[in-house]
Amino acid sequence: MGGVIPVAGKFTIEVASVKKSAACGGEQSVLDAFLREDIWVPHSCTQGTCGSCKIKVLGGTVDHRSSPLYTLSQEERDDSVALACQCAPVSDLTVEPINSFACDDRIPRHTLADYAGVIVGLEDIASSVRRLTVKLDAAMAFNPGQYVEITVPGLGVRRQYSISSNASDPSTLAMDVKYTAGGAASEWLFARASVGEEVAITGPYGRFGLHAAQDEEVIMLAGGTGLAPMKSIITSVLAGGLAPKVYLYHGDREVLDLYDFEYFRDLESADGRFVFRPAVSRGVQSDGWEGRIGRVTDLVAEDFASCKGMSALVCGSPGFVDSAAKSLKRRRMAPRLIIREEFTHAVPEPADQLLN
Repeated sequence: MGGVIPVAGKFTIEVASVKKSAACGGEQSVLDAFLREDIWVPHSCTQGTCGSCKIKVLGGTVDHRSSPLYTLSQEERDDSVALACQCAPVSDLTVEPINSFACDDRIPRHTLADYAGVIVGLEDIASSVRRLTVKLDAAMAFNPGQYVEITVPGLGVRRQYSISSNASDPSTLAMDVKYTAGGAASEWLFARASVGEEVAITGPYGRFGLHAAQDEEVIMLAGGTGLAPMKSIITSVLAGGLAPKVYLYHGDREVLDLYDFEYFRDLESADGRFVFRPAVSRGVQSDGWEGRIGRVTDLVAEDFASCKGMSALVCGSPGFVDSAAKSLKRRRMAPRLIIREEFTHAVPEPADQLLN
């Protein structure tokens, strides 16, 4: 069905099972409205690509807006299913999340909010990675592993980036951004952004991370800038004694793609609970690289005859995350102990569709 005319005003949206409701504007996503009222709903990417925020619309009508068909099929739409991160209300709504709704009480929750920020740092840390550091107008409490959404100045487009900085300083956030040719955010950040420039930030989002003490040793596998949330998480895990040992595998294609190498080497020397195992998949000795060569998703399987009784955090591209999970399962790690975070590209905006 074709696009719909945006509806002004506010609607009441309710999660049926918990009898909690929020006000939602006609152009505001259902997920955004719930999170701003501290009503937890399962979600991950907030871009319409992962499907973790699917809801069943029990009453009322939504506009699907840019929900992609590969995430939300026509059959699902016909069955009153929607993506909370993409859809907006056209009337009052009653909904119920489809995926696991029980919120782990061990995970601190932080209300979604908007912040004004000023760029205080721009640092090239790898061949195509720039670290963006922003000072916020107010502290934004977040859990290590969460991410924020930045509105690109002058363009109005929004992009999501994991926080790599320490959660103990919630007023200054660092994000590691990989260059994407033709990407609106990349072209701004790598060509035009400047220290002192103002940016709008919304957050925090997501629930990736390790939030409570556990007996299992942890294997962390990061592909490319999947290292960003790991850096924040590792700081928290070691400071809080959340795990007896942490193994960090960081992989990329070339030697020049690796970053924060010395930081993690120094951390390994200072803390016996931490082991750092970087690798490059296309490295050669002429690069001056004396470390391991190969895909870290394969190397972890070489290093551990069994991963039974261990847990894992995996972050990177969808292909990397899938490959890593398969390697860990082959080594007998329980699937429920493999926590994943996939980095996906922004999706195009197809014609809006209406769900009755």
